[in-house]
Amino acid sequence: MDADSLLKAGLTHSVDGVVATITLHRPEVRNAQTPTMWRALAEVGASLPDDVRVVVVKGEGHSFSAGLDRAMLDPSASSGEESVAGLLALADDEVSDTIDAYQQGFTFLRDPRFVSIAAVQGYAIGAGFQLALSCDLRVVAEDAQFCMKESALGLVPDLTGTKPLVECVGYARALEICATARMVGAAEAVDIGLALAAVPAAELESTVAELVTALTAPMAGAVRETKALLQGAADRSLEDQRRAEREAQVRRFRELAALMRG
Repeated sequence: MDADSLLKAGLTHSVDGVVATITLHRPEVRNAQTPTMWRALAEVGASLPDDVRVVVVKGEGHSFSAGLDRAMLDPSASSGEESVAGLLALADDEVSDTIDAYQQGFTFLRDPRFVSIAAVQGYAIGAGFQLALSCDLRVVAEDAQFCMKESALGLVPDLTGTKPLVECVGYARALEICATARMVGAAEAVDIGLALAAVPAAELESTVAELVTALTAPMAGAVRETKALLQGAADRSLEDQRRAEREAQVRRFRELAALMRG
């Protein structure tokens, strides 16, 4: 997808060496999201070069993302753009397939090839919260506010946010956050494990840059193998995890040996 098409979808994207940056670019509506944006995110994810080691996701302006653009819930909207309200006219299996396509705009951020970082300032609501949760790491400004708003709309989080939320904060806290649709501020986000750090908004960019530098210092293969090991750890038995560690280490030994010979 070319830069103009991306911008129409509400995104900008750049790659600088081994670092890719994806920016939600609808500041006039606090980077509210649309199905068009989700499909564009999936295309960006599929097109990332293999040598990218870090992907930074951020929002233009003073908010990460205010969530779903409410216009997308209005059946009377006639802009011609794909809308969530349009799902009502589909059969159940078609609705499920469409949501699956939307989810691809979030799941690529878990690819073991790279580490993904959400740089969150201001609001991260609903789909915005789920996009931040799709990233491996979250660094937030002190004004950050997270909210899983779906229950207040009679809906459920369906953009892949439920699993990482439980992994971050545990079942009970995740249920409370989702069912009450309350705001979670930056300090609490750090306390309960949602975010690595909360910093003044003016320091957010430099803090993320420092983290990117630290993540790209080790060999790429070591970070990728480590991410894959940690991602699967909760679903493996100890014996299976031990085997996965051994197999990963053999691959690391082989690569290091090849480099030494070269």
